[in-house]
Amino acid sequence: MTAALNLLKRKNERIAKALIPVKAKRSRSGENGGVMNHAIDNLMKEHQLILRVLASFNSLAGELRNGRSVSRRDVADFVSFFREFADKCHHVKEEDCLFVAMNQIGFARESGPIAVMLSEHTAGRSLVRALWEMAQLPGPLTAGEVRRIIAGVSEFVPLLSGHIGKEDNILYPMARSAIPGEQLLKLDADCEAFERRAMAPGEVAKLHELAARLIAAYPADSKQFETIAAGFSCH
Repeated sequence: MTAALNLLKRKNERIAKALIPVKAKRSRSGENGGVMNHAIDNLMKEHQLILRVLASFNSLAGELRNGRSVSRRDVADFVSFFREFADKCHHVKEEDCLFVAMNQIGFARESGPIAVMLSEHTAGRSLVRALWEMAQLPGPLTAGEVRRIIAGVSEFVPLLSGHIGKEDNILYPMARSAIPGEQLLKLDADCEAFERRAMAPGEVAKLHELAARLIAAYPADSKQFETIAAGFSCH
């Protein structure tokens, strides 16, 4: 790992430790009635798909590091997945539905766990925007663009995988424990309504198909996937 990646990993560890005490927060009743929450289950399933595509994006960067040719279109397809699925479908759904539900029971947006998640959403969008602008240029990738793509992937993969780890292991369990049962049911309905409003008919299915093509084109071995799923990139 580079020094920058080690620094990012240590930062993620510090943030995770800072969030752990907040897990004790509970709903006013102290119970959510054992209500099953499909919205959070679905968000976690989306995380698994995002992690698989992240691992393949890391494989694409590995091809570039090894001097192999990668098409600009492939880079654009990866970035399109992260723009349309990871951000537009997943992150905005968290922001408009889950984080709102948590805010309504006392979790601030300006500080604490939600503020951390929002700041990482913003950081990820900045990295994706830079990669997207590069992917839209004509012609084959230049040597300078290859270096910038490798650098961008090396920053983006650990950022997003670490973010997912904090949500799966800290924020989502915290939300399940704290949000009352009736509000969990409302969260399910809100997330379903969000997808109908934000995504065109068939769009999510097409993004799943795109993910499958990218995963097949740039396979990551199981060790690489496990390393990325643990919250940092392997090289």
